[in-house]
Amino acid sequence: MKPRVTDSLAADNRRLLVRLALSAVVMFGFGFLLVPFYEKICEVTGINNFLRPEAEAGAQAANTQIDTSRSVLVQFDANLHDLPWRFQPVQRSVSVHPGELVHVEYEVSNTRPEPITGQAVPSYGPQLAGQYLRKLDCFCFAQQTLAPGEKRIMPVVFVVDPALPTDVNTITLSYTFFELKGRNTAAGGAGGTS
Repeated sequence: MKPRVTDSLAADNRRLLVRLALSAVVMFGFGFLLVPFYEKICEVTGINNFLRPEAEAGAQAANTQIDTSRSVLVQFDANLHDLPWRFQPVQRSVSVHPGELVHVEYEVSNTRPEPITGQAVPSYGPQLAGQYLRKLDCFCFAQQTLAPGEKRIMPVVFVVDPALPTDVNTITLSYTFFELKGRNTAAGGAGGTS
């Protein structure tokens, strides 16, 4: 009787091995076919169409926040208040569409043989333009410490709000640098600001 139990047990083991091998092949095949199946579902439903960039080639999204029907002239001005620096905008004016992101630069240099710290204060003309000119990055957000003879280019990134009244065609953005006395002890640092 013993040989029959071992034969029966061996047959059961072979059947189990075949079933396990078949299950592994089926699971591998399912996993392998899942990717193209998922891509097809995404293509049909329109979700995750980043999988097919050629489908998006002609459908670039337009920025609807930019008012291309009008332009505003933004002029730049630079002033110093008892500060031994040279300070000026790199460009004097720029024509922009409301809602358009604009990047301009100012140039400043310290003409003294010691470090000096200053702070820029903005003003606007007409005054009501200040509430429609949104600065995203500006050197006026932080104090500026310049080493002796240091020259620096400083950015201003802004957007003119499309809600700007239509009768305002020109905005003047003016900066006045004031010296911060008692803060001229360390020049430079990270990015030159203190």
